[in-house]
Amino acid sequence: MEEMVGPRLYSCCNCRNQIALHDDVISKSFQGRNGRAFLFSHATNIMVGPKEDRQLMTGLHTVADVYCCDCREVLGWKYERAYEETQKYKEGKFILEKLKIVKENW
Repeated sequence: MEEMVGPRLYSCCNCRNQIALHDDVISKSFQGRNGRAFLFSHATNIMVGPKEDRQLMTGLHTVADVYCCDCREVLGWKYERAYEETQKYKEGKFILEKLKIVKENW
């Protein structure tokens, strides 16, 4: 009999709260504050902090830090606005840092 396995997902590294589905990964080639990061189309069980303008590697963006809703660990940020036309695809998307998330059901 085959074992039932749920969807592959990512959880908070601190408390294992489910944060995002593997199917929602757009890119694994982003840079976060602490190294490699993934761009996700959706994230759950998070809190979004206040918006602020930040000069990132790809230009000026309005971003908001995202936190685990259970343990308050900073996991990355949400792109609220991109000022350069070539970066508009990031708006509404989430950066989750690889060091801040763990794989579940792999």
